[in-house]
Amino acid sequence: MPTILAIESSCDETAVAVVCDRQILSSVVSSQIQTHALYGGVVPEIAARQHVETINPAIAQAYGESGKTWAEIDGIAVTTAPGLIGSLMIGVTAAKTLAMLHKKPLIAVHHLEGHICSALLADPTLEPPFLCLLVSGGHSSIILVKDYADYQVMGKTRDDAAGEAFDKVARLLGLGYPGGPAIDKIAIAGNPKAYKLPQGRIKDFPYDSSFSGLKTAVLRLTQKLKGDQDSELPIADIAASFQEAVASALASRTIKCAIEFNLSTIVAVGGVAANSALRSRLVTMASEHDIRAIFPPLSLCTDNAAMIGCAGAIHLARGETSSMNIATRSRLNLEECQSLYN
Repeated sequence: MPTILAIESSCDETAVAVVCDRQILSSVVSSQIQTHALYGGVVPEIAARQHVETINPAIAQAYGESGKTWAEIDGIAVTTAPGLIGSLMIGVTAAKTLAMLHKKPLIAVHHLEGHICSALLADPTLEPPFLCLLVSGGHSSIILVKDYADYQVMGKTRDDAAGEAFDKVARLLGLGYPGGPAIDKIAIAGNPKAYKLPQGRIKDFPYDSSFSGLKTAVLRLTQKLKGDQDSELPIADIAASFQEAVASALASRTIKCAIEFNLSTIVAVGGVAANSALRSRLVTMASEHDIRAIFPPLSLCTDNAAMIGCAGAIHLARGETSSMNIATRSRLNLEECQSLYN
């Protein structure tokens, strides 16, 4: 497999990595969480400005730590879509500059394909077909990975993604941003069966999800509890019950889909795949049906460039490169990822 220098800047992490043969030679992630925590969410203009400040030092650090020379690097991969346009433009501009300066091919990568490839870094022996549960701040999808770069979305969110629901509920409970880690931490002390909350089923679409109703149910629950008692809200119980509803909904739909399509392996990727309740529920349910469950390490669940490098290496090995005129796109369906290549 080729050696790839990769850049990821689709949202609020500036990330650069060098990857070779599903091995991470270097990985640098500059997070903006503390900056955006002041606003309770990502501010696009601020994110873009911070990418400008951190992209060059990140490239220099990742290149230096890789131990590779430019002559040994075979291509430059970069997240092109989907994401925040201003943030994407910083990464793509840097990638194009490196490609032209060092005469390397440019490989545009779909951000969600990068997340899928994080599972390949977690288990270098993993090969398609397998089922992928991709859960993050912007996406909650069940994806059939038929082959490399051949994807079929079996289920998706109709409104709030799981990660978005975590952020909104955490804000409602006064737990701060980002919501996922905050809820996971406090839920340890709570009772996941304290309150029965909806799991967002969609009639006639068994693998789709809707988490806006769950968020509203938590809001109404807190309002009711505030009216019924003078003491403080049982935040740990509410957080644990919310987390249980999300984990149960996602895990049951993923396992059901895997069984229907006779798949022996599932992977869970994206920021919400770091959630302890979701991991535990998936492992338990998968083992009951002799299905193997694979999770990337926590460092590869959130946005990173190593996953982009892995995806880029696969495309370059297939002879697929991108035009130097490739444009960033805020939206692009995963099934259309092949449109990024010449």
